[in-house]
Amino acid sequence: MTTYSPTGRYVETSTVGEVCRAFVPASLPPMTMPSVLGFQGLYEEANRALGRLDGLSMLLPEPSLFLYMYIRKEAVLSSQIEGTQSSLSELLLFEDSNLPGVPLDDVQEVSNYVAALDHGMRRMREDGFPLCLRLLLEVHGKLLSKGRGSDKAPGEFRRSQNWIGGSRPGNARYVPPPPELVMECMGALEKFLHDDPTPTPTLIKAALAHVQFETIHPFLDGNGRLGRLLITLLLCAENALREPLLYLSLYFKTHRAEYYELLQKVRIEGDWERWIRFFLAGVKETGDQAAMTATRVLHLFDADRKRIQTIGKPAGSALRVHHHLESKPLTTVQAAAKALHLAEPTVRSSFAHLAKLDIAKEISGRQRGQIFAYHAYVQILNEGTEPLGPPRTVTGAHS
Repeated sequence: MTTYSPTGRYVETSTVGEVCRAFVPASLPPMTMPSVLGFQGLYEEANRALGRLDGLSMLLPEPSLFLYMYIRKEAVLSSQIEGTQSSLSELLLFEDSNLPGVPLDDVQEVSNYVAALDHGMRRMREDGFPLCLRLLLEVHGKLLSKGRGSDKAPGEFRRSQNWIGGSRPGNARYVPPPPELVMECMGALEKFLHDDPTPTPTLIKAALAHVQFETIHPFLDGNGRLGRLLITLLLCAENALREPLLYLSLYFKTHRAEYYELLQKVRIEGDWERWIRFFLAGVKETGDQAAMTATRVLHLFDADRKRIQTIGKPAGSALRVHHHLESKPLTTVQAAAKALHLAEPTVRSSFAHLAKLDIAKEISGRQRGQIFAYHAYVQILNEGTEPLGPPRTVTGAHS
């Protein structure tokens, strides 16, 4: 039996030996779409924050350095929402040298996120790909390519029923569309992304598309991470951002109870207006935070360079090591020497000078294979990345 809600319909489906009601969302844009006039001020504030962030990316002397680290912070945050306990420092050490002692499954999952975003951006920029289902499938394949989730059909829409929360469909918080309707739902979402049947302002489109994707839950695993990536990919595809600098994971993490409540209210009550207000507030807050973080990092780099210049003759090599730390804020003498084509004793001496200035800090406690951190920079980047708590409690075992 089919019943209807303000934003879709419920259909009966059978899975794991029981009948349950699965929700099939109506195509976008919603029939009950609120007027932008109702939140015009917030919409303009969010757009201005996005514009300031985009403009800042053009003013950074080396935008690739900030982007490199900011993407990694986002990867940690987005994966934490799904239950990983990995830290930014662990990711950087894993990427640099695969050091033992790092929790491999968690860090591999975060590393996959970085690779997935890189792949999506490269396909759009270098290969001229539109934001389409084929691209999302490719990005999902990268997201689940290694480690945990690699046995959950990477790069393929699900062929079985999933559910969110609860131990079975009958007591689940939410049951997405049956597998035979996933392609139909995703095809309609793709049309909406391409302004069919009607153009939608970019930020509103991103808000609606994120909810729709999470509601369809088209994959066996990785839906949350890809749903958050979709926001950034869409903003870049529509040239709202030149670089992928806006990420809402910290905002969603900080307000996670309200975030999940509002997703459910859209499905049950059709309350799009509260969701859009929440989303736009997140864009404004996140855009302002990202711009502030970039400014703080620039000031830190500049102030530390000036302090290094006061040490006299050793300043030349120390400045080169400092510049290396800007892109690799956790590194070893051996790695820095190889990257800079300097002798290891020279690099070791430079680290000693940087340590005296309280710029670099040895964090391993070892005599051999020491690890040095640009600790003030790492502290800025680590803000907000504290683990959420016990792993994988948000969406149950069949998300």
